[in-house]
Amino acid sequence: MPSAAERTRTLVQSTCSAVLILPGADGARPDELMPEARVVGTDGEVFLLFPADAPAVRAATHAQDDELPAVLELTDVAPVAVPDRIRGRAWVSGWLTCAPGIAEPGHMMLRLEVGEVYVDDLWGDAAVSPADFAEALPDPLTAYETEVLQHLAAAHDDHVQGLGGLLAHRADVRRVVPLSLDRFGLRVRCRDTAGRSFDARFDFPEPVRDVHGLRRAMRALFDAAQN
Repeated sequence: MPSAAERTRTLVQSTCSAVLILPGADGARPDELMPEARVVGTDGEVFLLFPADAPAVRAATHAQDDELPAVLELTDVAPVAVPDRIRGRAWVSGWLTCAPGIAEPGHMMLRLEVGEVYVDDLWGDAAVSPADFAEALPDPLTAYETEVLQHLAAAHDDHVQGLGGLLAHRADVRRVVPLSLDRFGLRVRCRDTAGRSFDARFDFPEPVRDVHGLRRAMRALFDAAQN
């Protein structure tokens, strides 16, 4: 399974929604606290791009040499319609400063020095040290996950439903929907004949490194379901 550090780095570097929580920013609209872009630096710091007049930029500028505590809250929502669509949340807390000279005119890059990291997702909840966060890499399938899951649900529903046949201990599976994808396997959300939901996980024979390996792994999985 992916480590908690890898899962958190994946969320930070994915397209899931993110909002910056700052002291004294209660009056700001939620969209004003959402960075336009985010990237993790070589030392594990998180760089956040905001318009130059954003509340977060004003707060960081006003703080100057003082440490401005901040929390980057990330919410991961399944890209297909399933019950309980929130797949996970992560919180990256630390200290915020301006990083002038990096962003284009009209914008400011803010630097979040990471102090604490916590993730709560489909795998469970865990704290992550700043060092482990800095050393981790995002899942290589992050850029493809949304497209692949939506394609499976829209164009290959028959194959997806066939996965229910691999759940020998659950003969009451009524509906199967793709829920999440990573280099280690595919997770689906099932509904039984009583209308109750549960998740099932199908691991790949070996970790997938790119989209070509993913095609082979998915083909092998569907073939196994048909046999």
